[in-house]
Amino acid sequence: MKWNLFDFEREGYYGSYGGSFVPEILRATIDELTRAFYEARQDPAFWPEFERFMATYSCRPTPITHLENLSRELGGAQIYVKREDLNHTGAHKANNVMGQGLLMRRMGKTRAIAETGAGQHGVATATMAARFGFECVVYMGAEDVERQRPNVFWMEQLGARVHPVTSGSQTLKDAINECMRDWVGSMENTHYVLGTTCGPHPFPMIVAYFQSIIGREARRQFQEMTGGLPDRVYACVGGGSNALGLFQGFLNDDSVEIVGVEAAGKGLDTGQHATRLSTPDASVGVAQGYRTYFLQNEEGCMNDTYSVSAGLDYVGVSPILCHLKDEGRVRFEAATDAEVIDALKRVMRHEGLIPALESAHAFVQALKEAPTLSPDQSILINQSGRGDKDIFTVAEGLNDPSWKEFIIHKADRYRQ
Repeated sequence: MKWNLFDFEREGYYGSYGGSFVPEILRATIDELTRAFYEARQDPAFWPEFERFMATYSCRPTPITHLENLSRELGGAQIYVKREDLNHTGAHKANNVMGQGLLMRRMGKTRAIAETGAGQHGVATATMAARFGFECVVYMGAEDVERQRPNVFWMEQLGARVHPVTSGSQTLKDAINECMRDWVGSMENTHYVLGTTCGPHPFPMIVAYFQSIIGREARRQFQEMTGGLPDRVYACVGGGSNALGLFQGFLNDDSVEIVGVEAAGKGLDTGQHATRLSTPDASVGVAQGYRTYFLQNEEGCMNDTYSVSAGLDYVGVSPILCHLKDEGRVRFEAATDAEVIDALKRVMRHEGLIPALESAHAFVQALKEAPTLSPDQSILINQSGRGDKDIFTVAEGLNDPSWKEFIIHKADRYRQ
């Protein structure tokens, strides 16, 4: 089967998932955005303009790094990493927001709103708004504001107004709800810069389109480095943007196995996790403008989720990934908090890399499976972000008394 995410029979649907379930008041705005995106995508000058912008502003193409030490220690497959942490603002999020900034300019919008969990999307959106001269408001769960304080600081310094959301579980799903409420009352001059491949059509398609730059680069770079393609590729899965960014480069290569890794939190049997596609806990429903797998109860009310990584702590998942799972093209696994902290330590000590806690989920599964492959095989991991934003959480997870005292002191200073 040949995969083209932008050519499905029912517009906005991927198999039985997706759609655009929005209030009637938003329909004209959604239709305007859809037209603008389709026109941009069909404009032969638009993608080259996007690539030039990312090359001069965000350090693209990001490189691939061969992890020689871990490859040798594990004695299995050769391990490579796509370095999205080297993007401007420290994560893959810049790809999507800069692309949407170009769309905003085409549409004549002057105000950007965004939701954020780990804060990387918020920082990227605030950066984009500063670059293009837009007003910017970022909605962030109050729980995430506390555990991602450095990113809140940078958003504010970039000129964004950060709005802590105190409803619900005070995490990403609640920030999305607040963004939608804002958009209903401000759609004339406002664009919602949704950060992942979720939400109503055309957002999953828009975000997947801009993030595809990761997979396009990775496929070309890997062939140049090794003369072939990886046997497996890995990415963490929250909403799905970094995963689909990488996966799109290899969907039509049957020899490449594709693996997504979700957040198992404190354990799949504890109820404190954020896995939608790797366990039977989730079910299909409609919320936040689209149809997908959600962690919900029998009445369709959303359950609380949990993950050490704020960016994976989300109740839904991309409709595109749901379809790819149904078709057997992507395998899904899950990594616990404890495994994530262990993998993070291992990668730091052996390779000098500091992946974000989100990215470390992909490392967990890749490092488990690498020894089962032969040395003439290879795997590629998407390091979707850098870990400096997670310093408070990691210090707590490592349970180092001296570091813990230092971090608590710094956190108190930030709060003052």
